[in-house]
Amino acid sequence: MPSIRLSQEGDRTRAGDPRTFLRTFEHAVSPGFDPDRHLERIGCANQTTMLSSESLEIGELFRAAIRDRYGDGELGSRFRAFDTICSATQDRQDAVEALLDEQRLDLMLVLGGYNSSNTFNLARICASRLPTFHIADPTALISAAEILHKPVDASSEMTAANWLPGGPLTVGLTSGASTPDNLVGAVIRRLDELANG
Repeated sequence: MPSIRLSQEGDRTRAGDPRTFLRTFEHAVSPGFDPDRHLERIGCANQTTMLSSESLEIGELFRAAIRDRYGDGELGSRFRAFDTICSATQDRQDAVEALLDEQRLDLMLVLGGYNSSNTFNLARICASRLPTFHIADPTALISAAEILHKPVDASSEMTAANWLPGGPLTVGLTSGASTPDNLVGAVIRRLDELANG
Protein backbone atom coordinates (compact mmCIF):
# COMPACT_ATOMS: atom_id res chain seq x y z
CA MET A 1 0.00 0.00 0.00
CA PRO A 2 1.60 3.34 -1.01
CA SER A 3 2.15 5.82 1.81
CA ILE A 4 1.52 9.55 1.67
CA ARG A 5 4.16 11.78 3.21
CA LEU A 6 2.81 14.45 5.54
CA SER A 7 4.38 17.90 5.64
CA GLN A 8 4.03 20.87 7.96
CA GLU A 9 2.50 24.09 6.65
CA GLY A 10 2.27 26.68 9.40
CA ASP A 11 0.34 25.15 12.31
CA ARG A 12 -1.58 22.78 10.05
CA THR A 13 -0.36 19.34 9.04
CA ARG A 14 -1.54 18.56 5.54
CA ALA A 15 -1.13 15.80 3.00
CA GLY A 16 1.53 15.94 0.34
CA ASP A 17 0.89 17.22 -3.17
CA PRO A 18 -2.67 16.31 -4.30
CA ARG A 19 -1.49 15.80 -7.91
CA THR A 20 1.03 13.18 -6.76
CA PHE A 21 -1.69 11.50 -4.71
CA LEU A 22 -4.06 11.41 -7.70
CA ARG A 23 -1.35 10.00 -9.99
CA THR A 24 -0.51 7.30 -7.43
CA PHE A 25 -4.15 6.28 -6.99
CA GLU A 26 -5.50 7.21 -10.44
CA HIS A 27 -7.20 3.81 -10.92
CA ALA A 28 -8.56 3.65 -7.37
CA VAL A 29 -10.53 6.90 -7.01
CA SER A 30 -13.91 8.11 -8.22
CA PRO A 31 -14.19 10.84 -10.86
CA GLY A 32 -13.91 14.27 -9.23
CA PHE A 33 -12.12 12.96 -6.13
CA ASP A 34 -10.31 15.77 -4.31
CA PRO A 35 -7.88 14.47 -1.65
CA ASP A 36 -7.80 17.78 0.23
CA ARG A 37 -11.60 17.77 0.61
CA HIS A 38 -12.55 14.08 0.54
CA LEU A 39 -9.97 12.81 3.03
CA GLU A 40 -11.11 15.13 5.82
CA ARG A 41 -13.52 12.43 7.01
CA ILE A 42 -12.97 8.72 6.43
CA GLY A 43 -15.18 5.69 6.88
CA CYS A 44 -13.68 2.23 6.66
CA ALA A 45 -15.88 -0.73 5.72
CA ASN A 46 -14.51 -4.10 4.69
CA GLN A 47 -15.49 -6.84 2.32
CA THR A 48 -17.61 -9.29 4.30
CA THR A 49 -15.21 -12.17 3.64
CA MET A 50 -11.96 -10.30 4.26
CA LEU A 51 -9.43 -11.61 6.74
CA SER A 52 -10.43 -9.95 10.01
CA SER A 53 -6.88 -9.23 11.22
CA GLU A 54 -6.02 -7.43 7.96
CA SER A 55 -9.24 -5.42 8.07
CA LEU A 56 -8.52 -4.28 11.63
CA GLU A 57 -4.94 -3.35 10.69
CA ILE A 58 -6.11 -1.22 7.75
CA GLY A 59 -8.66 0.51 9.97
CA GLU A 60 -5.95 1.29 12.53
CA LEU A 61 -3.74 2.82 9.81
CA PHE A 62 -6.56 5.19 8.83
CA ARG A 63 -7.36 5.95 12.48
CA ALA A 64 -3.69 6.81 13.18
CA ALA A 65 -3.48 9.04 10.09
CA ILE A 66 -6.59 10.99 11.10
CA ARG A 67 -5.35 11.26 14.71
CA ASP A 68 -1.95 12.54 13.51
CA ARG A 69 -3.53 15.11 11.24
CA TYR A 70 -6.40 16.40 13.39
CA GLY A 71 -5.70 15.20 16.96
CA ASP A 72 -7.63 12.99 19.36
CA GLY A 73 -10.42 15.55 19.83
CA GLU A 74 -11.42 15.34 16.16
CA LEU A 75 -11.08 11.57 15.79
CA GLY A 76 -14.72 10.74 16.62
CA SER A 77 -16.14 13.13 14.03
CA ARG A 78 -13.60 12.36 11.31
CA PHE A 79 -13.17 8.56 11.38
CA ARG A 80 -15.55 5.61 11.65
CA ALA A 81 -14.83 1.93 11.11
CA PHE A 82 -17.60 -0.51 10.31
CA ASP A 83 -17.05 -4.20 11.07
CA THR A 84 -18.93 -5.92 8.26
CA ILE A 85 -17.12 -9.27 8.44
CA CYS A 86 -19.72 -12.02 7.96
CA SER A 87 -20.22 -13.94 11.22
CA ALA A 88 -19.94 -17.31 9.44
CA THR A 89 -16.62 -16.18 7.91
CA GLN A 90 -15.33 -14.92 11.26
CA ASP A 91 -16.46 -18.10 13.02
CA ARG A 92 -14.48 -20.20 10.52
CA GLN A 93 -11.37 -18.02 10.83
CA ASP A 94 -11.54 -18.26 14.63
CA ALA A 95 -12.16 -22.03 14.51
CA VAL A 96 -9.25 -22.72 12.17
CA GLU A 97 -6.92 -20.59 14.32
CA ALA A 98 -8.02 -22.58 17.39
CA LEU A 99 -7.56 -25.89 15.55
CA LEU A 100 -4.04 -24.93 14.51
CA ASP A 101 -3.18 -23.77 18.04
CA GLU A 102 -4.65 -26.75 19.88
CA GLN A 103 -3.96 -29.75 17.63
CA ARG A 104 -0.79 -31.19 16.17
CA LEU A 105 -1.68 -31.57 12.50
CA ASP A 106 0.40 -33.07 9.71
CA LEU A 107 -1.48 -31.33 6.91
CA MET A 108 -4.60 -29.30 6.23
CA LEU A 109 -7.31 -29.58 3.60
CA VAL A 110 -9.32 -26.45 2.81
CA LEU A 111 -12.45 -27.14 0.77
CA GLY A 112 -14.22 -24.50 -1.29
CA GLY A 113 -14.23 -22.49 -4.49
CA TYR A 114 -10.95 -21.01 -5.68
CA ASN A 115 -12.66 -17.68 -6.29
CA SER A 116 -14.08 -17.55 -2.73
CA SER A 117 -12.40 -14.87 -0.65
CA ASN A 118 -13.25 -16.49 2.67
CA THR A 119 -11.99 -19.91 1.55
CA PHE A 120 -8.78 -18.39 0.18
CA ASN A 121 -8.20 -16.61 3.50
CA LEU A 122 -8.69 -19.89 5.40
CA ALA A 123 -6.11 -21.50 3.13
CA ARG A 124 -3.75 -18.58 3.70
CA ILE A 125 -4.06 -18.87 7.49
CA CYS A 126 -3.34 -22.60 7.34
CA ALA A 127 -0.54 -22.42 4.77
CA SER A 128 1.39 -20.08 7.02
CA ARG A 129 1.63 -22.88 9.60
CA LEU A 130 1.66 -26.27 7.84
CA PRO A 131 1.33 -28.01 4.46
CA THR A 132 -2.09 -26.98 3.11
CA PHE A 133 -4.09 -28.10 0.10
CA HIS A 134 -6.96 -25.86 -1.07
CA ILE A 135 -9.28 -28.13 -3.05
CA ALA A 136 -12.40 -27.20 -5.00
CA ASP A 137 -14.32 -30.44 -4.44
CA PRO A 138 -13.92 -34.11 -3.42
CA THR A 139 -12.78 -35.20 -6.91
CA ALA A 140 -9.53 -33.30 -6.24
CA LEU A 141 -8.48 -36.19 -4.00
CA ILE A 142 -7.36 -38.28 -6.97
CA SER A 143 -5.33 -40.83 -5.01
CA ALA A 144 -3.05 -41.08 -1.99
CA ALA A 145 -0.25 -40.10 -4.36
CA GLU A 146 -2.00 -37.31 -6.28
CA ILE A 147 -4.12 -34.25 -5.39
CA LEU A 148 -5.46 -31.41 -7.53
CA HIS A 149 -5.23 -28.18 -5.53
CA LYS A 150 -4.50 -24.45 -5.71
CA PRO A 151 -1.55 -23.25 -3.62
CA VAL A 152 -2.18 -19.88 -1.97
CA ASP A 153 0.66 -18.26 -3.92
CA ALA A 154 -0.41 -19.66 -7.31
CA SER A 155 -2.80 -18.28 -9.91
CA SER A 156 -4.16 -21.67 -11.00
CA GLU A 157 -4.59 -25.17 -9.69
CA MET A 158 -1.90 -27.80 -10.00
CA THR A 159 -1.36 -31.47 -9.28
CA ALA A 160 0.87 -32.39 -6.35
CA ALA A 161 2.46 -35.79 -5.90
CA ASN A 162 2.89 -37.76 -2.67
CA TRP A 163 0.68 -35.37 -0.73
CA LEU A 164 -0.65 -38.00 1.70
CA PRO A 165 2.25 -39.59 3.56
CA GLY A 166 1.97 -43.16 4.82
CA GLY A 167 1.70 -44.11 8.46
CA PRO A 168 -0.30 -42.49 11.23
CA LEU A 169 -1.09 -38.83 10.60
CA THR A 170 -3.57 -36.16 11.61
CA VAL A 171 -5.34 -34.22 8.87
CA GLY A 172 -7.28 -31.03 9.53
CA LEU A 173 -10.26 -30.09 7.38
CA THR A 174 -12.09 -26.79 7.03
CA SER A 175 -14.35 -25.30 4.40
CA GLY A 176 -15.55 -21.94 3.16
CA ALA A 177 -18.75 -20.45 4.58
CA SER A 178 -20.77 -21.27 1.46
CA THR A 179 -19.41 -24.79 0.92
CA PRO A 180 -22.28 -27.31 1.12
CA ASP A 181 -22.11 -29.81 4.00
CA ASN A 182 -22.58 -32.74 1.60
CA LEU A 183 -19.23 -31.86 -0.06
CA VAL A 184 -17.52 -31.80 3.33
CA GLY A 185 -18.95 -35.26 4.05
CA ALA A 186 -17.80 -36.53 0.66
CA VAL A 187 -14.25 -35.27 1.32
CA ILE A 188 -14.22 -37.02 4.70
CA ARG A 189 -15.34 -40.31 3.10
CA ARG A 190 -12.81 -40.00 0.27
CA LEU A 191 -9.99 -39.18 2.69
CA ASP A 192 -10.94 -42.23 4.77
CA GLU A 193 -10.79 -44.41 1.64
CA LEU A 194 -7.37 -43.08 0.68
CA ALA A 195 -5.83 -43.19 4.16
CA ASN A 196 -7.43 -46.31 5.55
CA GLY A 197 -8.20 -48.36 2.46
